[in-house]
Amino acid sequence: MKKQTMAILAVGVAGLMSVTSACGGSKGGGSSSAPSKSGNGSTFNAAATSIVNPSTKKGGTIHLLSTQDVDSLDPAIGYYAFVWNLQQLYTRTLVAYPMKPGQAGLQLAPDLASAMPTISADGKTYTFKLKSGIKFDDGAPITSKDIKYGIERTFAQDVLPGGPTYLIADLDEGQKYPGPYKDTDPNKMGLKSVETPDDSTIVFHLAEANSDFIYHLAMGSASPVEPSKDTGAKYAQAPESSGPYKIASYAPQKSIKFVRNPNWDPSTDNIRTALPDAYDFTIDTNADDVDSQLLAGTGDIDAGQRGVQTAAQAKILTTPSLKADAVDAPAATIRYISIQTKVAPFDNVHCRKAVEYATSGTGQQTARGGKWAGALALNMLPPTVAGYDKYDPYNLAAGQSQVDKAKSELALCGKPNGFSTVIAARSTSPKDVKQAVSLQNDLKQVGIKADIFQYDGSKSSSTVGAPAIMHQKGIGLNVFGWGSDYPTASGFLSVLIDGRQILPAGNNNYSEINDPQIQGWLIDAAKSTDPAVSAADYTKINHRVMDLALYFPGVVEQSLNYYNPRLTNVQFSAALGMINFASLGTSDGK
Repeated sequence: MKKQTMAILAVGVAGLMSVTSACGGSKGGGSSSAPSKSGNGSTFNAAATSIVNPSTKKGGTIHLLSTQDVDSLDPAIGYYAFVWNLQQLYTRTLVAYPMKPGQAGLQLAPDLASAMPTISADGKTYTFKLKSGIKFDDGAPITSKDIKYGIERTFAQDVLPGGPTYLIADLDEGQKYPGPYKDTDPNKMGLKSVETPDDSTIVFHLAEANSDFIYHLAMGSASPVEPSKDTGAKYAQAPESSGPYKIASYAPQKSIKFVRNPNWDPSTDNIRTALPDAYDFTIDTNADDVDSQLLAGTGDIDAGQRGVQTAAQAKILTTPSLKADAVDAPAATIRYISIQTKVAPFDNVHCRKAVEYATSGTGQQTARGGKWAGALALNMLPPTVAGYDKYDPYNLAAGQSQVDKAKSELALCGKPNGFSTVIAARSTSPKDVKQAVSLQNDLKQVGIKADIFQYDGSKSSSTVGAPAIMHQKGIGLNVFGWGSDYPTASGFLSVLIDGRQILPAGNNNYSEINDPQIQGWLIDAAKSTDPAVSAADYTKINHRVMDLALYFPGVVEQSLNYYNPRLTNVQFSAALGMINFASLGTSDGK
């Protein structure tokens, strides 16, 4: 099974490595052919495939800027990629992704565990031994029971909604465990599929073999929590730390301060280097202002890393000294438009297909910054993920609105004169809003009148992530993005189309599809121990998703991001799809 896991990784990243290495200075929007060099010796896009400005120097503060707040600091809830990036500072898990560029950064390594797990011959039992000397920020030792309790918290979806729920599917096994807050076990250790025979041993029992399980254990939702420190829904205000930094202060919608955790022992941590003394996370809702601070050197990096705005992009691409400190690496992320099957008239497949034909992929690409924003997506798997093929039933490769075909579909769905609907877009992401406006204009051509509903992106789980709100507001279309949770096809697509994961809050299956054929293939893929067979199942699933017109795939994301040249150890994490915060240091110690 260990070899099987590595085989899946190899399949999943083969395309990634070839695409990443192809990113050069002449790609996309074009510029001078000669590479630009920074004062630290960096060249454009060097961070995509290597470590820029390597150093072991300690000290200084990393200044992270963001146009929106975190969705949650509670590791059971946080689900944005930049929040997972932040979680590396204050959470640890049994296994984690190493801070290495390219394929090496996707090969899980022991973190709290002393070694990779012992796995039974049938692939259903995983046994881990913990390292000695691992502690929380209050000095208490981290035990196997703390890890089990942290996992149990994810089952309390009535209290802690919004985060990844893979572990529930992996470990519930029909027990219908309600989470620790309703656990009748006196020690709140009632999840039967996880055993803790002693403080340094934890054993997981799966109902079915699942080679993706190891990836689920690398998520923050599998990090340890002391039962005595758990404050339920309030835990997000001041979560404890098992990592090298702890949260000194959190002012919602304003800032977060991370400082060193005095009880973190570097000898127990082969993942993190913890070079800076502190990290400051500051929220500024004006995206252009964030870009200005970055280019002026008063900020170090945009935490969200969704790409600089149009004005900054032009300046960076035409200024060699700035371009040298920029990265435009492809991520396993698609910026899509979901089409809600439970909001009329999109309960009719032909009305959904009308949107597929009416929408201009080039318009969506332009809204996100043009060719530098990434390639047109043909379907709902990124090209870097095993299972992808060039399936394109709506000729999305052309990138143009197909008005006649859209009108034909409207006639088939009984709406020849069009209809009215609502498009949701995050106000905290100007590019999402621009995508919504482009979509609005495309739909108008075929008689579909669409209003745009803007909302705070940090509240996604309680707005577009709440089906009842979607229905109440008549939101038929939703501009959003999704990056792979882990480097397999299931890590990207399953959460978007699995009917078992339609949740009352924190829902990510926005189309609310629960298709029997898709569900059967999902189950088959999860049981498979052969990555090629699993990938073939996801090829079929992806085709079915497109045939049902559940999503307009939009753009396979690349984001042009600028970083302060004073930063050391700058590297693009393939696991996160962005520059890794935890690897960074400062050359000036400030």
